[in-house]
Amino acid sequence: MSITKNFFGTLPDGTKIDIFTLTNSKNMAIDIINFGGIIVSILVPDKDGNIDDVTLGYRQLDKYIDNDGYLGALVGRHANRIEDACFELNGKVYELMKNDGGNHLHGGGIGLHNVAWKAETLIQDGLEKLVLTHTSPDGEENYPGKLDVKVEYTLSEENELKIDYSAVSDKDTVVNLTNHAYFNLSGHNSGDVLKHQLYINADEFTPVNDECIPIGEIRSVKGTVMDFTKRKGFAEGLKSEDEQIVNGQGYDHNWVLNTKGNINEVAAELYDPESGRTMQVFTTKPGIQFYSGNHLSEKLIGKENAVYRKRSGLCLETQYFPNAMKHKNFPSPILKANQEYRHITIYKFLNK
Repeated sequence: MSITKNFFGTLPDGTKIDIFTLTNSKNMAIDIINFGGIIVSILVPDKDGNIDDVTLGYRQLDKYIDNDGYLGALVGRHANRIEDACFELNGKVYELMKNDGGNHLHGGGIGLHNVAWKAETLIQDGLEKLVLTHTSPDGEENYPGKLDVKVEYTLSEENELKIDYSAVSDKDTVVNLTNHAYFNLSGHNSGDVLKHQLYINADEFTPVNDECIPIGEIRSVKGTVMDFTKRKGFAEGLKSEDEQIVNGQGYDHNWVLNTKGNINEVAAELYDPESGRTMQVFTTKPGIQFYSGNHLSEKLIGKENAVYRKRSGLCLETQYFPNAMKHKNFPSPILKANQEYRHITIYKFLNK
């Protein structure tokens, strides 16, 4: 595996942003920029050896500065939604930015998705990795604590993209980091993903209200359109009048993973019958958000002038459960002062 670096663009403040290309000997290549830790492209062979880019993105830096859909971005400090844009920690209420109706989404206005990260490459255990670091100052977006974040990206010879997240705060705080890549295993410019099939290793999910906020219940998927315990298509589920599909305007929900933090057990698997590509997801996180690209808009013009309409891609975001600070029965995203936050997610690409 090797990494090359090239100039990508310049931010309005003059900061130069680079693009790093991770390649292996299996004709796989991944482009990542050090603005927002964004995954720009993922080139993967199909069953016939044809190579396509299977993630949505842009080739212009300015489009990532106004990245409403969080395409490919590293999001935090707290990924996903926090109800009423506030949480209580150690007896103090922290008011956050309301950027999703009356709620807080993906870390707010100055989230990790729209800052320049320091980048370096290093070799460890025979593999070269891209290491991004950033310090979010105490009080940024009104989150407590100076948070030092490190995210490492590694591409293996087994076509695994490994994302290793770590963080340390000097005060008790909340941290929930993920990546918001949109996948289309037929190719980013191939149309919708409605022929894809999905498996999620979860017997339960967290139902939401009409603002996509988990209500605190953990509910069985059995007998519902939320059941992906056997791989199946999801196009029919999107047409359902099930209250959860109506509330999410499609799938935009968190599943309670059976894997219980076991990085060696498949958490989810996405399959595209047309290309034969399969993507497996492994994670140490307790939950995964399946988002079916409900709010993608034809106003989004991506790489190669591709039009990213509704359902042009889908997300599988590993995470702590959304709104966990309001529901003590959910795994806690609280990070104690001077303790290390550490989680790993792997996206593995196969041909079947």
